[in-house]
Amino acid sequence: MFSLITATTGPAMALFCYFYLKNDVSHQALLMIIKTFIIGALLVFPVMVIQYAFEVEGVFTSEFTIAFFGYAFTEEFFKWFLLFFFAYKHATFNKTYDGIIYGVSISLGFASVENFFYLIANGLETAWLRALFPVSSHALFGVIMGYYLGKAKFSKKRRNRFVLLSLFLPILLHGSYDLILLTMDRYIHITMLLFMIGLWTFSIHKVKVAN
Repeated sequence: MFSLITATTGPAMALFCYFYLKNDVSHQALLMIIKTFIIGALLVFPVMVIQYAFEVEGVFTSEFTIAFFGYAFTEEFFKWFLLFFFAYKHATFNKTYDGIIYGVSISLGFASVENFFYLIANGLETAWLRALFPVSSHALFGVIMGYYLGKAKFSKKRRNRFVLLSLFLPILLHGSYDLILLTMDRYIHITMLLFMIGLWTFSIHKVKVAN
């Protein structure tokens, strides 16, 4: 059990520390960070129920609709919804980078619990691949979501545009990630590697801009 918990939470904590230490996040924001992590962790359960219902009812049948609507939209929309209404208007959200750290926090809470169930079902031997790809990709989707929410928070002229980008850009990237998993066969490893390099490059650029 200790090995399972370590494999589940270790990658998330490492990624969280990386983004947390990238900026001087206030101590007042720490409680909100913990809350958003817990919210993300609890969010896994209703999302799993919804996705299971979609699968049983055969709502989405093609790889494209499963990737973008069954997985990406369902997961990213609920993360965005709770982030927007729970953290966006909070007093501790007082600079653009706060959006990134809250976005990463809620995403890693979600990824940790999702990873826990996956490792129970498939074994610890898949833990390193989960850390490199699904867990880190969730964190990076959170970076992008939080960055644009941060831009929206402190922008008057293009606020609505940034809010929309904070929702639809993570959905687009998440859907593309899942579509690669569902459709690629022979070249899946190199395609996924290139996708993750691009995702990391784009996300780190947003971190630098926010700082």
